[in-house]
Amino acid sequence: MEVSRYVVQMKRSAAAIRALCDDPGLEPHWKPSHDRWSTVEILCHLADEEREDFRLRLDLTLHHPEQEWPPIDPAGWVTQRDYAAKDPQEALDDFLAERTRSIDWLGSLLSPDWSLFRTHPKAGKLSAGDLFAAWVTHDLLHLRQILRLQHEWNETTSKPYRTLYAGEW
Repeated sequence: MEVSRYVVQMKRSAAAIRALCDDPGLEPHWKPSHDRWSTVEILCHLADEEREDFRLRLDLTLHHPEQEWPPIDPAGWVTQRDYAAKDPQEALDDFLAERTRSIDWLGSLLSPDWSLFRTHPKAGKLSAGDLFAAWVTHDLLHLRQILRLQHEWNETTSKPYRTLYAGEW
């Protein structure tokens, strides 16, 4: 596993998230429907996942295999932690601070054994390498989600004008 390549991708993803979400013209609390997440909810999710899921679970897998993973509820946290009421700039800053902690922590690892694994009740056998690869990919999934939100926001706010000439989403 090429750790440095993944760390660079994590830095780039954080920069892309910052660039996309640090836009005063975008309404960060807007959502196209009640069952979708707003930008601020995505940012809160990313910060909590950074802090309470990926970094923590990878650390436990690599360094404390005897400890159980603490339970998480990312979908439930959206309402339990009232993500929708959060300040967008604070949510962005929180994610970026957590990402910096993660990058620093990853840089401190000395020859990690990426083959160490845990058995997840739903996902089955997950190695440390699987967790790390999923962590990097998780950013990309949410970047896609943010871009889709912005696309829908542009379609909504440009009315009565249409965006079709731009091409199909």
